[in-house]
Amino acid sequence: MTQEPAVDNLIRQRIRGLRLSRGWSLENLAAKCQLSPSTLSRIETGHRRIALDQLLPIARALGTTLDALVESAEDEDIVIRPQPGHSPGLTTWILSNEDGLYGKTVAKMRITPERPGGPALLGVHPGRDWFTVLSGIARLQLGDRTILVHPGEVAEFSTMVPHSIGAHESPVEILSILNHDGGRAHLHDHDHG
Repeated sequence: MTQEPAVDNLIRQRIRGLRLSRGWSLENLAAKCQLSPSTLSRIETGHRRIALDQLLPIARALGTTLDALVESAEDEDIVIRPQPGHSPGLTTWILSNEDGLYGKTVAKMRITPERPGGPALLGVHPGRDWFTVLSGIARLQLGDRTILVHPGEVAEFSTMVPHSIGAHESPVEILSILNHDGGRAHLHDHDHG
């Protein structure tokens, strides 16, 4: 396996960092991945070339994947520049990368009283929804119940209950974490570009 020097150094730092975060000595990790402590030391310090057949057992021993050990650390992976998506009464900014946060999508939503609502628009999908109110008051409709959620408060609920989120009297801004099904149900109609 041939790497660029910067990627090579990053992999070495990750191996050492993960080992130290677990409180393991070189000997502990070496025993878990069936390498000698001196080989592992030379890999971490850059005195030995990293081979794929060594990285796989090291990744397993550290409880991670090969992909995680070698993934890019480019700046574009760090800074997200969300673009607003619009639909009547709703503006949405996607705040997570395509892969999402552990399979989740993080979104900021600004909902105005003009957003269409009512019993016909109550949605149902597998999973749970979670949101916190940043400003304004959210009107959470769960079946026949109406719950007002104020700034700083958090709502978490089963999405198998027919539900919708609206603005109570004036615009509301919420931060929401949605699973795959929730993202499809709440975000699929909106233009995010």
